[in-house]
Amino acid sequence: MTDQKEIVLRTDSLSKKFGALQVTNAVRLALPRGCRYALIGPNGAGKTTLINLITGQLKPDSGSIFLGGDDITGKSVSARVRAGLTRTFQINTLFPDLTPLEAVTLAVCEREGKAGQFWQPLSAHGAAIDEAFETLKSIGLAAAATRPTRTLPYGQQRLLEIALALATKPRVLLLDEPAAGVPKDESAALFEVIAALPSDISVLFIEHDMDIVFKFASRIIVLVAGGVLLEADPEEVRTDQRVREVYLGKGHHV
Repeated sequence: MTDQKEIVLRTDSLSKKFGALQVTNAVRLALPRGCRYALIGPNGAGKTTLINLITGQLKPDSGSIFLGGDDITGKSVSARVRAGLTRTFQINTLFPDLTPLEAVTLAVCEREGKAGQFWQPLSAHGAAIDEAFETLKSIGLAAAATRPTRTLPYGQQRLLEIALALATKPRVLLLDEPAAGVPKDESAALFEVIAALPSDISVLFIEHDMDIVFKFASRIIVLVAGGVLLEADPEEVRTDQRVREVYLGKGHHV
């Protein structure tokens, strides 16, 4: 099912209903350490619901979620973040009047339990500021570090969301349509950054642009009607007739 590597995130028969609607149906998946996996499927397939279950925004009706060897099914969102499971959202949720350096420094302080001391002089947060700047530098945002977030191009704002996620020191990073709203000529650059994230971070991303998916995913999970139709390498997904008919549409060339 997956590469023969350490599995850092696993779901076992994960299911969720909203009323009579089965939105997640006995989903089993396993993410190896350092992977770059894509989660695709038609609208209404249950992709975001699955991410919400994994990260604790929703409680499953049945099934389990494991981070490393630990069962995290009943843990809170914040406990999952502390354990190394972090996400970004489809909708931009940044602080528009903070600079990227301020925002990421605050995230580092939050991780270290020092956010309540953020009012202290900057000199008291030297290590956090240094870490924040290095994080921004690593994803190409050093030049924008001291600009108000609201003035940044949308592609850079999405990069900042990734920087904020990196400040939590994730083992697993879940990206819900990271290129949503980003001009097409900037989305490839955004995914170049995602592909180049540290090799010990496992990434699962939702994306509708199949050119992006086939270029950057090492493996693709196809979700249909809440269940996994196929998990395979990009070439197998590209040529699978079921994927063409159910997701891509008959006659769609990929």
